[in-house]
Amino acid sequence: MNPELPYWRSLLFVPANQDRFIDGAVKRNADAYVLDLEDSVPLSEKAATRNGLGDAVSRLGSSGLEVLVRINRPWRLAIRDIEASVSDGVSALALPKVPDPGYVCAVSEILEELEAERGLDLGHTRLVVMIETPQAYFQAREIASASSRVVGMTLGQEDFALETGMLPEPEGLFTPAVQIMLAARAAGVLPLGFVGSIAEYRDEEKFRSRIRQARRLGFVGSFCIHPLQVNVLNEEMMPTEGELTRARAIVAAYDEAKGQGRGSIEFEGKMLDEPIVRRATQLLTLAERLQRI
Repeated sequence: MNPELPYWRSLLFVPANQDRFIDGAVKRNADAYVLDLEDSVPLSEKAATRNGLGDAVSRLGSSGLEVLVRINRPWRLAIRDIEASVSDGVSALALPKVPDPGYVCAVSEILEELEAERGLDLGHTRLVVMIETPQAYFQAREIASASSRVVGMTLGQEDFALETGMLPEPEGLFTPAVQIMLAARAAGVLPLGFVGSIAEYRDEEKFRSRIRQARRLGFVGSFCIHPLQVNVLNEEMMPTEGELTRARAIVAAYDEAKGQGRGSIEFEGKMLDEPIVRRATQLLTLAERLQRI
């Protein structure tokens, strides 16, 4: 994983029109917080919520929290949301229902203009793209590669299921979710998500099982809609002590073999080769990075 990318295990949606959720977010321990201007906010409240966005960003940012904003999809709302969002306190925008690469390029052009106007570094505002339609699904890699601002991609499970006529169940979502993970990896951005419905949060063990599976499948984190999901994501996206112990042993054994002029070595009844050692090294590097979060 590119060390220049953020590492977000848990990205908690916070309704931008609910003061009590905004003020309570500081206690939730998520890696990042996504002030939501989209699904959480009724159409009748969108203008007022957008007008109050700066205050919400300041309240979260003053606690040292990383803040993203999920904007609305229709262009007339999206442009107003973008103009309200671009600031020193907002590190990224989450783009829902991205239709194609051109949309990402257009948003990036708007961001460039706003950053220049507001004295921000070019590229300050990053993007997380959300794939939620069959049309976008078949362009996922191109969407993820459309702009250097893109740092992550996810499948919007509920909307994708709706658009495809399926239920948001693991059987139907498995292939799309993994394909989005592969597209994100191919583009060099964060693969976010898991297999299943984001709306199911009350059964902690069920959710924990899904996040364990997600990590095995190559995902590194996920959006979440409830604080109960945050701790599960933070815990399960961390390497276990047993995994780290084994990784250290693999690296040590391989280094010893190389020092003796040997190109291969047996470990736990199997031959160690370069991919296994690289995986172990990446795990140790990841653990060091996550400990600093």
